[in-house]
Amino acid sequence: MSNHQILNPADHGALRVHTGAGAQFGDAVMACLTVPLEFRAVQGHYPIVFRRDAASGQFSALAMFGFDNGENLFLDGDRWDARYRPLAMAIQPFLIGRPAEGSDTPQVHIDMAHPRVDHGGEGTRLFDEDARPTPVLETMAGRLGDLDHGYRQYPAFFAALERHDLLEPFTLDVPLDNGARHSLVGYHVIAEDRLAALNGGALGELQLEGHLLPIYMAVASLGRFADLVARKNARVALG
Repeated sequence: MSNHQILNPADHGALRVHTGAGAQFGDAVMACLTVPLEFRAVQGHYPIVFRRDAASGQFSALAMFGFDNGENLFLDGDRWDARYRPLAMAIQPFLIGRPAEGSDTPQVHIDMAHPRVDHGGEGTRLFDEDARPTPVLETMAGRLGDLDHGYRQYPAFFAALERHDLLEPFTLDVPLDNGARHSLVGYHVIAEDRLAALNGGALGELQLEGHLLPIYMAVASLGRFADLVARKNARVALG
């Protein structure tokens, strides 16, 4: 169960966190949330797909790491085999919170129950002996700010996609070298034919609103499924 606390040097001055990669730190996942402002970096390594929440009807964007629950084909022991980790993975065990009284000022929170939090003296400190943030914490705070800004872009981005009918259901059948087959179902991708058919006015509107680049980055990212299949075949071959 999560245990979120506002991060501060009085309560967490000696706290340490693990910043490396590993299944024991919660990295063994097949996907994570991603935001439009990082699509350019994400598409260099991972496919980007969209998923509609059945309860709310709202869309979110996902960076895909594997084909099965708990499968991260970029995780190789204690190494993340890609130059970029999506922000939602890179900020753990931290998160953005806001005061209950409704202030919009963001605060850095930490999940004390997260496996990256170390209670035995190992890992990297968050505050130095003078109670100042360490470079690790400063980096995390910057990433949190970027992720928070990205989440704030979600409503306008997905409203634009739906306004122009640019999302379509997506199913991927994955035949492996050993004869096994995997299928990805329940996701959406950018409808490339509808995107190509947009007139100049619609494209100009998307460009002006800052949505056109992440749309094209999401389209480009689908080529990464071939890389993901290759990683899966290599993992299966190793047994």
